[in-house]
Amino acid sequence: MTRTPIAVIGGLIGFFFYVAAVLAVSDSVVKLHWIIQAVFFVVTGFVWVFPVRWLMLWAAGKR
Repeated sequence: MTRTPIAVIGGLIGFFFYVAAVLAVSDSVVKLHWIIQAVFFVVTGFVWVFPVRWLMLWAAGKR
């Protein structure tokens, strides 16, 4: 089995759990000041890029 299907399946499962965790935490963040909300959503919206980048490089065989 090549790396690509493993990366796709692992990436989808990981992304699902990441979104579920962010949604669970965001329920408590929504009650806070709007600046804290903005920082939370910008950071969580950007942080997932790093593991996905690593996964894509691994799937391509460049890691």
